[in-house]
Amino acid sequence: MKKTTIYDIAQALNVTVSTVSRALSGSTLISKATTDAVLKAAKQMNYTPNKLASALKSGKTFIVGIIVPSVEAHYFASIIHSIEEGLKEDGYRIILFQTKESVENEIKGVKTLLEAQVDGIMASMSLETDDVSHFHEIINQNKPLVLFDRINKPIEVPTISLDDFQAGYLATVHLIKNGYNKIAFITTSRQIRIFSERLRGYTAAMNENSLSIMEDYIIFGGLSVEDGRLGAEKLMKCEEIPDAVIAADDFTALGVIKELKRIGKTPPQIGVIGFADEGFSEHITPGLSSIDQHPSKMGLLCAEMFLKMVKQKNVYQNVRHIVMEPTVIERTSTNRKY
Repeated sequence: MKKTTIYDIAQALNVTVSTVSRALSGSTLISKATTDAVLKAAKQMNYTPNKLASALKSGKTFIVGIIVPSVEAHYFASIIHSIEEGLKEDGYRIILFQTKESVENEIKGVKTLLEAQVDGIMASMSLETDDVSHFHEIINQNKPLVLFDRINKPIEVPTISLDDFQAGYLATVHLIKNGYNKIAFITTSRQIRIFSERLRGYTAAMNENSLSIMEDYIIFGGLSVEDGRLGAEKLMKCEEIPDAVIAADDFTALGVIKELKRIGKTPPQIGVIGFADEGFSEHITPGLSSIDQHPSKMGLLCAEMFLKMVKQKNVYQNVRHIVMEPTVIERTSTNRKY
């Protein structure tokens, strides 16, 4: 079936093509009667606008690219959902690219999205990202780039992140207040800023409370359920077994809990706390205490930042760095009263 064009509408109404085009775009140069007639005919003839042609004419596609490490994590899914909600009223849609923690995929993602003529990109870096030169192509094209959550290297673009030092500090203080004092930390071996800052916050809280940090209590590995299980297995072989474990994310914390349950040391016997308050955290047994990173708020701030940038001639003229405050969500896994 032939697709209806503005030429078909013009012929049906016996008006010029430019009249139809102006009426469809809401131009005030066309009378209300003519505009109403064009809109009615367009509806009856099942006309749909050619968005590609409109994009080529205006230089805008009203599409924003989003790059995240994983869409499986509830944390990133919540950010994406909020970005989409924040952009919706202004007519923007999103294209999603998942890196699966690979910098090679991240580079491909930037290239693919720019080739798709997106109006801008929002990104959270992969664990492998060290060189950020691939992001400079976005800046060179004067398209908005907003970095969120993970910002591994300094780059002069707007950023929205969590105070990760405070997050690590709060997690540790929470455990100390609940009576734990031999606290271990399982994190990634990748020197990603957000994870190194969480470890630094842990160290500060331990030192502030005159508690020893045992060398064997800091486990470097990956971030997954299996990495959490392996980390817990190592900790349980320490000469002096820790009475609490901080895991760098909730998936790793889940692995810790699984291993502790297997050996009969179910939390809160040994306390466990994670980060990001994943969707499963409140539903497992015991419920997992976690640091709330407020992903919905982060997503809305990303959308707000982008919309401000696209309205500026130089999108980078007022670069802002927003740092959000974390909060502790206490559940059974750290509640010794339970």
